[in-house]
Amino acid sequence: MTTTASPAASTGRTAASADRAPTTTAPPTSGRNPRRRQSVDGMYYLFLVPSLVLFTLAITVPALLGIFYSFTNFIGFGDWEFIGITNYIAVFSDPAILSSYLFTFGFAIVTVLLVNVVAFLLAVGLTSQIKAKTALRAVFVIPMVISGIVIAYVFNFLFSNSLPAFATAVGIGPLEESILANPDLAWVSIVIVTAWQSIPGTLLIYIAGLLSIPGEVYEAAAIDGAKPFRQLWSVTLPLVAGYVVINVILGFKNYLNAYEVIVGLTNGGPGTSTRSIAMTIFTGFTGGDYAYQMANATIFFVIAIVISLLQLRITRGKAAIA
Repeated sequence: MTTTASPAASTGRTAASADRAPTTTAPPTSGRNPRRRQSVDGMYYLFLVPSLVLFTLAITVPALLGIFYSFTNFIGFGDWEFIGITNYIAVFSDPAILSSYLFTFGFAIVTVLLVNVVAFLLAVGLTSQIKAKTALRAVFVIPMVISGIVIAYVFNFLFSNSLPAFATAVGIGPLEESILANPDLAWVSIVIVTAWQSIPGTLLIYIAGLLSIPGEVYEAAAIDGAKPFRQLWSVTLPLVAGYVVINVILGFKNYLNAYEVIVGLTNGGPGTSTRSIAMTIFTGFTGGDYAYQMANATIFFVIAIVISLLQLRITRGKAAIA
């Protein structure tokens, strides 16, 4: 007696065999190709190494040599010998150098205040609902692209010729003589020219900060009855505080290095009344006081490092711009 399998049974066995059939899985692939990774690393080093070598040869090595020579009596050529910290002691007791530090820091403080106040007010005006504000922004940025020494020579002519002639014509006695020749007023010209050149860069930062404030904030303040001046004081200033901090610290650091504007305007005069730290250092290099002024430069470098650390500390956290 023979039995035949039913179609249902055959179908069941076929399905079971299919379920038991071995399956093959694709080998896992790595997310990164090692050869490609090495190629990318090599490209990074190709850009990094030449820049690092140039920076070391042009900046690091001369700086270290200068610090080394600050402990000697080296005059820029010839023989030398170690004299310890004699140069540093002399720097702290030199009236000319102390006067240059006093002038530079005073000039930097006054210029920072003037530049930030004027730039902030201009930024408020150039972000308000006025006509041709885009064209006005372009006009106010022009001084930033002109060389400082060129600006200084142009203003030198204005302060020495045009301004005295105008003052004589209208009868303004104190300005009938060039303020560049007045030891009490020469610093004012340096502040004016430096501010004229620095305001555009500061202005752009303030414009960026003002444009980042949502309009709803001012709408809410207006609903609460705040007038424009109240909005400026209680809404705008707190919201751009981080930008104010950045502008103040960066500006102060830049003004400590004032050199070309002073050279073009007063050349450190009358006498040494407007001689900055940078100008004192460079003048010493060409006058046979190489090691002595290197000690001065080293002290100035330490001061700049302290200010940089202060900048990082202040701009980090609540004052930093996310």
